[in-house]
Amino acid sequence: MRKAEIVMGLVMAVFSIYLMWKSAELPIGWIPKKGPGGGAYTFWLSAIMLLSTLAIVVRGLLGKTPESRSTEPYMDRQTLKLFAIVAGSITATIALTHIISMYFAVALFLIFYMRVLGGHSWKTVTSFAILTPVFLFVFFEAALKVTLPKGYVEAVFYPIYGLMY
Repeated sequence: MRKAEIVMGLVMAVFSIYLMWKSAELPIGWIPKKGPGGGAYTFWLSAIMLLSTLAIVVRGLLGKTPESRSTEPYMDRQTLKLFAIVAGSITATIALTHIISMYFAVALFLIFYMRVLGGHSWKTVTSFAILTPVFLFVFFEAALKVTLPKGYVEAVFYPIYGLMY
């Protein structure tokens, strides 16, 4: 566990530095009469994340957390199997996004994850599998005017667009 905590802290620190560097390609300060620059939020959130990850690494090296004093493996066989199943299902969801749309792919992911892995009732699964994509559609397409991938089933959305515009 100790190695995993330290290595993940270092990986996240490198990722934070990368995000800060990329964010700094846009203005990160305050622009008079306009507000924060385009990279400000990402830059400063990444800076906070960098400080947090450095604290994790230092605490891990000093043995201040129970995880940093543990000699147990980070993942046992069952955890690794569950991780592989979840990673595979997320990969399938991403692959399906450009075929059956973001909304249907998310619905299928929720059905698989909640029913197969979570063992939830069909009532709960169906509710989430329908309401989550509907919420995402209204939030992104109607409220923010940001279109998400529709894939080969875009024609299914035409009647909804007719109501929206």
